[in-house]
Amino acid sequence: MADKTYLAVDLGAESGRVMAGRFDGSTVSLEQFHRFPNTPVNLGGTLRWNLPGLWSEIQKGLQEAQSQLNGSAVSVGVDTWGVDFILMNRNDELLGQPWNYRDSRTDGMMQKAFSRVPRADIFASTGLQFLQFNSLYQLLAMCEHDPELVAQAKTFLMVPDFFHWCLSSSRVVEFTNATTSQMLSAQSRDWAVDLLHRFEIPTEMFPEVVSPGTNLGTLRNEVANTTGLGKINVIAPATHDTGAAVAAIPTSQTGKPDWAYISSGTWSLMGVETKEAILTPQALERNVTNEGGVDGTWRLLKNIMGLWLVQRCRLAFSQRNRDYDYSQLIRLATEAPAFQSLIDPDRPEFLSPADMTVAIAEECRRTEQPVPGTEGQFIRCALESLALKYRMVLGWLEELTGVPVTVIHIVGGGTQNRLLNQFTANACGRPVMTGPIEATALGNVLIQARANGDLSSLTDIRDVVRRSEAIEEYTPDKSTEWDDAWERFQTVCGG
Repeated sequence: MADKTYLAVDLGAESGRVMAGRFDGSTVSLEQFHRFPNTPVNLGGTLRWNLPGLWSEIQKGLQEAQSQLNGSAVSVGVDTWGVDFILMNRNDELLGQPWNYRDSRTDGMMQKAFSRVPRADIFASTGLQFLQFNSLYQLLAMCEHDPELVAQAKTFLMVPDFFHWCLSSSRVVEFTNATTSQMLSAQSRDWAVDLLHRFEIPTEMFPEVVSPGTNLGTLRNEVANTTGLGKINVIAPATHDTGAAVAAIPTSQTGKPDWAYISSGTWSLMGVETKEAILTPQALERNVTNEGGVDGTWRLLKNIMGLWLVQRCRLAFSQRNRDYDYSQLIRLATEAPAFQSLIDPDRPEFLSPADMTVAIAEECRRTEQPVPGTEGQFIRCALESLALKYRMVLGWLEELTGVPVTVIHIVGGGTQNRLLNQFTANACGRPVMTGPIEATALGNVLIQARANGDLSSLTDIRDVVRRSEAIEEYTPDKSTEWDDAWERFQTVCGG
């Protein structure tokens, strides 16, 4: 077949890219045309997203892509982080400045929610991990603090769906990202209307939920003209970036939960792929999440704080005029003593601290461990703790599915952290396969290719990834040091 080109808009919590995937019928290659920062805005003591600014950058990227592609693009699709959303009124005006999920307005909101609807009832309906920034608690905070604004809402769209509306006028929410909201029923795969009514959340604003790969129409006339792309199709990929990344896991075992994945970046999302959502009391106790996947699959996973710990330590160092790039930090961590101090990465104190090093130091004092004294010691503490948290979550996943995991796939930008990759293999006692780095963008473009009829299944998508990408393997270290550290880590995490 002749090469076909699909455009992926991939927005992360720190940056965004416009990329092209060229598919020749067997392999796919990616090219980046535009990269831009995605910086939260501090506004009046609140934390917001600059979505109009991001839309401007997206259009610039599409213009640049068109200037080099000469009209060969077939379609375009957007993926982003989860949970955040916008509301529009009957005139399609944005209601308020879009909120950032790390804003403090949801502090205590989960407890208020549980006083109205029991925690077990929420999980039985949605199957989602309880995190204070889930869309449900964000929306409840809006209902509490600004009910007049919510009353005007005629359309609820999650962030990638908003950009699809900008591109094509569509008013739908794609399934994989909808499942991150804690407002979607895991049984019906549609909005949990009965649950929302119990919270007195108006439900008329929630649009149709569509599957990944849905054709949303063609570009608006003004966008087609501004970008020069013409009336190409707009395809909803798996719009949650992790959903897209997991679609591009280079496994040959699609449909079997004997492999695990870690989508490694600012967040580490560790899970297995299942055919049905797991809504057992044990799943509730472990506070895992069931998020939607491609081809009817579910992603049973746990959100783990991830390389946010390292990113924020680096910022803290920089604020003290000690600037390091990531390779320098990894070298310093490699040279630091092993297992000096361990932390639970998922403690709420690490969600949005003013200074991550201060937060880590205070936690070490609380647990009566040595306080890191150098940059390398802080980074090693973060990386060893992450690897041990992966071991803990891996045990939970095996417990919930009843299937032993034989290999761990790591995808995303975190695959470049070779020290963490080796720590993960050592801590978990499993071989670790890393790559692709650009799993999210690959999943995005290959789901578009499937929508265009070039591929027929999730298995086909993963076959293409295996043929296209170099995969690296890390073998576990057989020493007992990690088992000793594991015993300490369980104590640090509360047993």
